[in-house]
Amino acid sequence: MASYADVLQYLSSLDYPAGKDDVVREAEREGAPPDVLRALRALPPVDYANGNEVARSAGIDAAPEIGASKRAAQARDRHQRVSQHLRGI
Repeated sequence: MASYADVLQYLSSLDYPAGKDDVVREAEREGAPPDVLRALRALPPVDYANGNEVARSAGIDAAPEIGASKRAAQARDRHQRVSQHLRGI
């Protein structure tokens, strides 16, 4: 399975916005492994603004080490973008 970092690594020199064909061609040129190419070939045929958008569209999780229960807890937390020391203010 391709990782988020793998996808970004093989697209680091790509100029955006870029279409699906440009993304796949750049990954092939950079020597991406078959699992990365497979994920990129499955992309919808649209223009992508940056590498993060490509990775998200490919269905690759940015933080696979975080489990479903942790994600659910983060979703319930109303203050997920506020620093811990500011939460009581």
